[in-house]
Amino acid sequence: MPNAAPSMTQDASLTLAARILGYAGLLPQAIALGLVLYGGEAAYVALAGGFAYAALIFSFLGGVWWGQALAKGNAGAGSYLMAVLPSLIGLALFLPWTFGWEWPGPALLYLGVLIALSPLVDRALGYAARDFLSLRWQLSIGLGALTFVLGLAANRIV
Repeated sequence: MPNAAPSMTQDASLTLAARILGYAGLLPQAIALGLVLYGGEAAYVALAGGFAYAALIFSFLGGVWWGQALAKGNAGAGSYLMAVLPSLIGLALFLPWTFGWEWPGPALLYLGVLIALSPLVDRALGYAARDFLSLRWQLSIGLGALTFVLGLAANRIV
């Protein structure tokens, strides 16, 4: 019985399940944005949840970079530095809320831009397979845009 060819390319490393679940990762932010735009009592909770989700995913990306650097085996200190920055940035963007300063609009705007541009780090590190990097661009632009729009919508709530 012949082997079925991969649907994308011969060097495809991502399964259909990985792609579907990757796109499903946009749903929490889309739901948060929908709740904020709808308004009502849940809007502020959705705004906070949208920030938390974006910061969590950004931190997760740092973990991906760390794992890729470890798998490479000869990564320099710069790779590991890039891997810890998303967690530190996410924490720094949360601090204004803890001090009662202007939040979460500006933090969501910054986080949206950083997430959207994060595949540049993947490309610079050079660890990611082509199909993974393609999916990363799609998901990062999607989540980054949703997060940015959520930041713009924050003015309706705060």
